[in-house]
Amino acid sequence: MSLVKILDRYGKQHADDLKALDLQSKAPKYGSHHELLELVESKLVESNSDVSVDSLVQLEDHLETALSVTRARKTELMLKLVDSLKEKEKLLKEENQGLASQMEKNNLAGAEADKMEMSPGQISDINRPVTLRLLY
Repeated sequence: MSLVKILDRYGKQHADDLKALDLQSKAPKYGSHHELLELVESKLVESNSDVSVDSLVQLEDHLETALSVTRARKTELMLKLVDSLKEKEKLLKEENQGLASQMEKNNLAGAEADKMEMSPGQISDINRPVTLRLLY
């Protein structure tokens, strides 16, 4: 199975992740995922055993949203990369065809030049000594 097919299949299976980009606008803004993880850690450390279930559920929702947004962005970037590579492949194929055509023309021109060269019999005629007779 080719890489392109695998990535296409991945993109189809993770279409929900692309929808998660919309969730990003609804998610609370913590700046970065690192800051979100620090917030979760601080809440868990601060209130060792006094953490409410609601607080944990809220933190879990934030983490899941952040994870969905991250996966969606990764999928989006991979699909853009695949499109870019497909375009490069197309350009390289066109260039390859152009070079093959040019090479074929050069080969035909070389064959024509070979036909134009003198045959060995003609060359021996040129190398034969010529005698000149002088008339007085």
